[in-house]
Amino acid sequence: MKKRILSLILASAMVCSLAGCGSKETGNSADHSVELNVTTTFAGEDGNAQNFKTAVDEWCKQTGNTVADTSATSDETFKTRVITDFETGSEPDVLFFFNGADANSFIEAGKVVSIDDIRAEFPDYAANMNDDLIADSLVDGKKYAVPVNGYWEAMFVNTEVLDAAGVTLPGAGYTWDQFKEDCQKIKDAGYAPIACALGNIPHYWWEFSIFNHTSPETHLNIPESVDSAQGAAWVAGMEDIKELYEAGFFPENTLSATDDETFAMFTEGKAAFLIDGSWKVGGIVNACQSDPEDPSTLDTDKLAKFDVTYVPGQGDRKATDLIGGLSMGYYITTKAWEDPDKKAAAVSFISYMTSDDIVPVFAQHTASALKNAPEVDESAFNPLQVKAMEMMSGVTSLTGAVQDVFQGDCRVSTFDGMPEIVTGRVSAEEAVAEGLDAYHAQ
Repeated sequence: MKKRILSLILASAMVCSLAGCGSKETGNSADHSVELNVTTTFAGEDGNAQNFKTAVDEWCKQTGNTVADTSATSDETFKTRVITDFETGSEPDVLFFFNGADANSFIEAGKVVSIDDIRAEFPDYAANMNDDLIADSLVDGKKYAVPVNGYWEAMFVNTEVLDAAGVTLPGAGYTWDQFKEDCQKIKDAGYAPIACALGNIPHYWWEFSIFNHTSPETHLNIPESVDSAQGAAWVAGMEDIKELYEAGFFPENTLSATDDETFAMFTEGKAAFLIDGSWKVGGIVNACQSDPEDPSTLDTDKLAKFDVTYVPGQGDRKATDLIGGLSMGYYITTKAWEDPDKKAAAVSFISYMTSDDIVPVFAQHTASALKNAPEVDESAFNPLQVKAMEMMSGVTSLTGAVQDVFQGDCRVSTFDGMPEIVTGRVSAEEAVAEGLDAYHAQ
């Protein structure tokens, strides 16, 4: 059976390796080999890490060029590293990175080249993309990053735990009250209802808890103050997390555990629910392989115990309203653009990586900005990817993550400070107020 990958209309994952690839072959049109420095997030448990390596190898083979790959897993450390590289003049030639507020500093500094400026010299650059789906910069409204695959955030489920607790797999109409009732049943059965390290990565619960008190239309609005209606929504979201913590629905060590540890609880059948992004499909599949690097070692029976569904909703947000979008893309840096040899090579590299043939390999069960969305054969995907496609077919809206706008120090009081909030050492209102003050002082 074939399904069409839907392009998403929007308002808007530190392991480094150095790899040379390919060699100039007979008949290659290149006059001489060019080495591109490329940094992406296609590394670690990212499901496209191997796809990226394979595509890079093929581009190198076709062009005779080489790639110095410094890709790393996407996290706050990676973001900081990229920003620091730009500040110190150590930026790569090609960067696959976020297109929201994270990119503001190097766009403001003129360190990357807009798509329009590239098209002035290379008219066919990203011509296969729907420009309406390419995000505008928050700095100047121009488009810089050519997207490949989109993302979504939803709720993964260990159905073995649900079965043991007598809980039905949540569906499209799942409410917050039903979720709390199910969590109690799961806790009573001796399992942790929610796999989350609140002291390490509270990000997804932070996002959806706020979303449950806003709406797809208002979620991306930063409150003017904690006393505003939007500010009250943020406070209510933090208080919902506190309620879940007080009910004992998170792991006992949620304030000290790492995200990797709570994820292991989920994959080992000790926890029921995990809110995370589409990239986690690859992590779950790897956890079901005796050798994470060898897909042939996949335990299909173990993988069958996992599913993905909607995040419980309340208020104006339906469970089928998810966080998602096309939040990342390929940039050409000014450093590469001003190098006569690297300019053409960078355009060639990104054009190959964002071609109609390559994008579907990366997009898989997520989304793309291609003008002609390709048909995909479900038999080419593992069962969890197929479940993800089925889940996505019922999504009613996708909204960008407000935490991608609410950046830097302003998040410390609620991200790093989540343990203080849930234990009552700091009130949700105080934490939100501190973050908003920091945001508006920027």
